Amino acid sequence: MVDATIHVLDRGGLDVDMNYMMEGHVLGTHDEPNPDIDYGEIPVWSLVIDHPEGTILWDTGSHHDALEGHWPEGLLQAFYPHDAHEHRLDDDLNEAGFGIDDIDYVFQTHLHLDHAGGLEFFDGTDVPVFVHEREIKFAYYSAKTDEGSGAYILEDFDHDLNWHVLHQDREQHFEDMEFVRFPGHTPGLTGTVIHLDDEGTLVFTGDQVYMADNFEDEIPLGAHLLWGKTEWFDSLRRIKALERRHDAEIVYGHDPEQFEAMQPGWGL
Repeated sequence: MVDATIHVLDRGGLDVDMNYMMEGHVLGTHDEPNPDIDYGEIPVWSLVIDHPEGTILWDTGSHHDALEGHWPEGLLQAFYPHDAHEHRLDDDLNEAGFGIDDIDYVFQTHLHLDHAGGLEFFDGTDVPVFVHEREIKFAYYSAKTDEGSGAYILEDFDHDLNWHVLHQDREQHFEDMEFVRFPGHTPGLTGTVIHLDDEGTLVFTGDQVYMADNFEDEIPLGAHLLWGKTEWFDSLRRIKALERRHDAEIVYGHDPEQFEAMQPGWGL
């Protein structure tokens, strides 16, 4: 158990069709062939983990110029970042009592557009940026070719960064805190397990699990945001095993109700 605190940073929201969040969420029937879609807002957030061995920024959110041309029109329409301009990473850090210079490490669960948009603030610095090998390879493959996933924006991560590449499925770089690969959403998506003195064990799933419905009812993510369904179910079983083993709290990637409950963080 480690004496650490975890601050939750509100990094704005995305307006999306909930069919992206849950496979087959709204389907037509014979009597209602064209049902109303479920269109709503999901939260985007980062963490600042104030650990005895350093201050860790966990994901960097959407780019603050997403509405001003940084995101291409197709992605803008699919995942509308209505308030991105109000959420520069440095401003959101300041609101939580931190500055960019206070960050000793950055950890990226993956490099999709709503998670890697703040990496530019670490361009040209020696701040280590953790990301999995499978993720960085897939991100460049996707951004540089017509294959892979369309949810990567090259300009988010193609910087002069001090990459610290993870190669194993489980790696520990800080006391009582482990980076665990959960492939499914992407091949290199990596979550975090941390054992806190006062709060117990937390499992941050990242976007392997968007919402409670994905976890509790085992509803996969929407197909366009699912790299591998078999891998997704395998990772879900691993997360549930971690929950049982450690009596852990599971923290999802984009659940609006949970996001409200987890403010302002843990151990504060």
